[in-house]
Amino acid sequence: MRPESVVALLAEPSRLQVFSAVVLGATSLPSAARAAGVSVKEAAVAVRRLTDGGLVAETDGELHALTEHFKDIVRTTRPPAEEPESHGYENDEVESLLRTFVRNDRLIRLPSQWVRRRVVLQHHTHRTFKDGTTYDERTVNEKLKVWCEGVGTDHVTVRRYLVDLCLLGREGGRYWLRTDIQPAL
Repeated sequence: MRPESVVALLAEPSRLQVFSAVVLGATSLPSAARAAGVSVKEAAVAVRRLTDGGLVAETDGELHALTEHFKDIVRTTRPPAEEPESHGYENDEVESLLRTFVRNDRLIRLPSQWVRRRVVLQHHTHRTFKDGTTYDERTVNEKLKVWCEGVGTDHVTVRRYLVDLCLLGREGGRYWLRTDIQPAL
């Protein structure tokens, strides 16, 4: 059964109401009409169309909803699962950590553990700042605001973490990428 067929069958409000009544346990035409709030004649027309369409069956005088079509439709029309984002590291633990805290080069949130926080921030730092270049505080703030957009941590806090974790050096209002510290990645 195709999704369009199901939608077309259930697009009419009285058919939808009758189908819902059958799904919820109405087993006869009068009980389906009563539960759906429609006349017995309207329920009969709806049941006929739903039966012809394959959503309702009548067995031994009782109505039954055929809901397995919905699972089949979901299985056949579900888009393929997205490939997890790769950040370019061969280490699966680092990749897993970054998938948890980084999406599309933006922080989702900061890890609470310092070791993990350092890995996430080091990832961003080495992709954002160039070795041998110094940056004024305004430029650093602009770059960090991009990372922090939509995160519960502000760019000033992240800037402090970068200095505290020795990822960025700071002196006299100037910042630079620290390359003299052994990377955690």
